[in-house]
Parts: sequence; C-alpha cells; structure tokens
Amino acid sequence: MSQPARPSRRDLIVAAPLAVAATPALAAEVLPAGALKGRSVLITGASSGFGRLTALHLAGLGAHVIASMRNLKGGRRPEAASLKAEAASLPGRLDLVEIDVIRPDQVASGVAAAERLAGGGLDVLVSNAGIGLSGPLELHDEEALEAEFQTNLLGGLRMARAVLPGMRARRAGLILPVSSQLGRIVMPNMGGYCSGKWGLEAAFEAMAYELAPLGVDVTIVQPGGYPTRIWETGSKAVEAMIARNPPERVQAYAQHIAMTRASMTAPRRSDPMDVAHAIAGLIALRAGDRPLRQPVHPDTTVTTAVNQALSDVQDRVLSRGPYGAWRAAVKG
Repeated sequence: MSQPARPSRRDLIVAAPLAVAATPALAAEVLPAGALKGRSVLITGASSGFGRLTALHLAGLGAHVIASMRNLKGGRRPEAASLKAEAASLPGRLDLVEIDVIRPDQVASGVAAAERLAGGGLDVLVSNAGIGLSGPLELHDEEALEAEFQTNLLGGLRMARAVLPGMRARRAGLILPVSSQLGRIVMPNMGGYCSGKWGLEAAFEAMAYELAPLGVDVTIVQPGGYPTRIWETGSKAVEAMIARNPPERVQAYAQHIAMTRASMTAPRRSDPMDVAHAIAGLIALRAGDRPLRQPVHPDTTVTTAVNQALSDVQDRVLSRGPYGAWRAAVKG
C-alpha cells in the first residue's frame, strides 16, 4: 500500500496555523545527472569563487544557469569568456548577463534579461555577490562602509526585489542569499563585514516569513572560511582603506592591522565546492521543505549552535502570535 503524501511545511500554513515543523535534512550532496534539468537559476558574482563553482556545478546537473558579473564587456571579460567556454561541454545551458548589484539600473535590466532567457519568472536566485573587508571599524571610512553595505546587504535586497514579481506570479521560487558564519557571530577587526552579513540574515529571515504564504522559499546559506578570491581582493581593498586614513589613526591600530593582514592571508584548506554542492542540494529539495538556514563548512558546530539558540527565541516571539503559521512554515 502506498504511503500518504507527506505535507510540506508550506501546507502547514493552511492546515495547522500554530504547528511547529522540524527543519529537514539537506538533500544528499551527490545528485544524479540531470537532477536540475529545467530549472532556471540566476547567480550573481559568478566571475570567481562560490559563484563560478556553483554556476558550473548546476550546469553540470542540467540546470539553465544565467551567470552574472560586473564589467561583462560584451562577454569579452576573461572570466566571462572562460566560464562560457568551460560550460560548453556540460549538459545544462549557461548564459551571461551583466549585473553590478550596487547599481539599481543594472539589477533591473539584468534580471529582465535573465527572465527573457528563462522564458518567464526565474526558479532560483543565488544572491552570491559580495566583498570582504576587515580591519578596526575606526579605519572604515565612508568609501569602505559604502562598498560593504551596498554590496553585502543592499545588493542582495535589490536582487530579491527584482526577481520576486516573477516568482510570486507563479507562486513558486527559491531565493538563496549567501551569507557567512560571520552573519551570526562577531569577530574583532571584522565589524564592517559582520554588520552587513548580520543585516542580510535579518532581512532575509523577515522575507522568508513574508513570502511563506506566497509560495516562495528562502534559505540563507552560511559558508565558513574557504579559499576563494575574496581574500585576495579583500586584502587589496584593506590596503587601500588603510592608505586613506591619517597616519595617527593607522599607528594607533598597528597591532590590529597586523592581525588583520595575517587573517586575510592565512591558509584555508577547506574545499569551496562544498558550497556549490550545498546549493544544488537545496534546489533539489521539495518546495516548502527547505531549511531557513544552511551552514556549510567541515565544522559548523558554532554556527549551528547559534542558529538553534536564536531559532528558539524566534519560536517564543512568533509562534503564538498572528505570525505563528508563517513561523511554522520557515522553521529553522
């Protein structure tokens, strides 16, 4: 005898307004060929790091990937040309669009182009574009703070707002903002970066509740430290920021700067493909069954503990009030 269909968390909104749903396990990392065939996925920050790896991995699983980056130069940017060439032999399809997430005009035009390529509303947004700046906060001048918050927080919100009308129209879709373990804990000399990622976590958790009755899932991806180009580009940005500060201020923070430089250049041996596998697994999960947050790293002990502690607080705040059903639908 066949088993009755298991209700998704989204079903709980209608069936049990105050029900509490368990956070599901992530789908297996190894997905069969063609597992994501027919899925349209827009990825920001696809020139390197997690974005590039994810674009190629999803195309390898049959997805239609629309990879975006800044300064596309008509597809002649070296990172764009090499990405397109590498994807040519994969079973999925990969297209390129230009999006600088700090430019609202490019966000609008890039998402519109992606939707034309996809033939309608997108299935998935991987909001991955980000920058890494570190150093004591007194050294973070207006230029540094503007770059951090425009890219790491406001850029993700711009992208979500741009793709949501198409997702809501179909009552289906998945938004995957790429946060960090530093979106849940605070480190000295990382205050600017932590602030943007904490803001991202708050904004997209609120959005997850708001979108639950509208058919759109949100899962916040929380990578730990991985060896990607964010550290190289971040180191250059840190040195430029230091150079813009007066000598007295730089000298006062000499020890902090030395610690910052050591942290930015420290070896990291974890495999960044972990993030690409996790994103593919989240896409493969059934709509309504995806967790609110997904830590990714060989050691997620601290991030998982913080997530659980704050989840318990959210339960106390929301579960018995008017948002109880929305909270139940995004348990985690």
